[in-house]
Amino acid sequence: MEQKLTHGGDWAGYEAEYGARPLDFSANISPLGLPEGVQSAVVESLADAPSYPDPLCRSLRGAIARAEQVDLDWCLCGCGAADLIYRVVLAKRPRRALATAPTFAEYERALNLVGCKTDRYLLKEETGFDLDGGFLNHITPNTDIVFLCQPNNPTGRTIPHTLLAAVLGRCHQAGALLVVDECFCGFLDDPGAFTMKKLLGKYENLLILKAFTKLYAMAGLRLGYCLCRDTALLDAMRNAGQPWPVSGPAQAAGIAALEETQYVQAVRTLISAQRPRLAGALTRLGLRVIPGEANYLLFFSSIPLLGPLRGRGILLRDCGNYAGLCDGWYRVAVRGREDNDRLIAALEDIVKEGTP
Repeated sequence: MEQKLTHGGDWAGYEAEYGARPLDFSANISPLGLPEGVQSAVVESLADAPSYPDPLCRSLRGAIARAEQVDLDWCLCGCGAADLIYRVVLAKRPRRALATAPTFAEYERALNLVGCKTDRYLLKEETGFDLDGGFLNHITPNTDIVFLCQPNNPTGRTIPHTLLAAVLGRCHQAGALLVVDECFCGFLDDPGAFTMKKLLGKYENLLILKAFTKLYAMAGLRLGYCLCRDTALLDAMRNAGQPWPVSGPAQAAGIAALEETQYVQAVRTLISAQRPRLAGALTRLGLRVIPGEANYLLFFSSIPLLGPLRGRGILLRDCGNYAGLCDGWYRVAVRGREDNDRLIAALEDIVKEGTP
């Protein structure tokens, strides 16, 4: 019996069932595909395949430190951001954590591994699933670690920088580590207005997660990194897993990706144009759409969509397994105009068929 998967992006399962690749809206990956410069770097790196990859990712960390304008020692690389989530939990072994609901499932899954109790702060649909100041009251001296996603997955909503700064200050007072997941921050129209990077030098209890996965369409290469001033914590995280977390091709890909500034701007331009267009189409179909700010949208449909779309060769992310959401909630990636039009046309047929 095949295992039920937590996340989207299972093109392999669809291909095994139908013998063809689906149009995948279940994973929030750049619709422009792998940059040519990254692809070339991966191919060239294969000459070093007989050798172990650099366990310290020296060249890659140097490139990241220059791009992020942070100290080299403040950077740790991993096999995707998910790897670093598990590493920080294993390194800290917290007893009590705080996170929102809904949010990315791997925070709580990692925390469960060490027997940590996670307090969930419920985000409410009536306020657009936005985080509010009430969250501050749940950060106490008993809180060891706090996870926040900026922008949040699956809602696509950002947290105002002033509120995040207040959360960081409260965590500092309580002796808690604040982990801010910025993996989708690069898709925002103005990422610099939302990143917490400028506060790294002031607070040792801030750890920022980032990844090449989504923005550079590198999901299959598995590459992420974190930024933190607490080098002792980074050393503990490095020792909390196997010694070669990042392959040679992935390291080469990351270095090349950081040079792809025009590609990144092209992705942001496309998403900025297509996100409101897709949101408008979903709304006109009578679906309840949360106004996301990244490269995906959360919406509710009283008509089941997963099976009918799958039969039409299209994958959607069912969000019924997110804490804080119920059946009927779906997350859809924002892709290029042609792909979005195909999805919209399929949804029009399904909604028409399902309407009495």
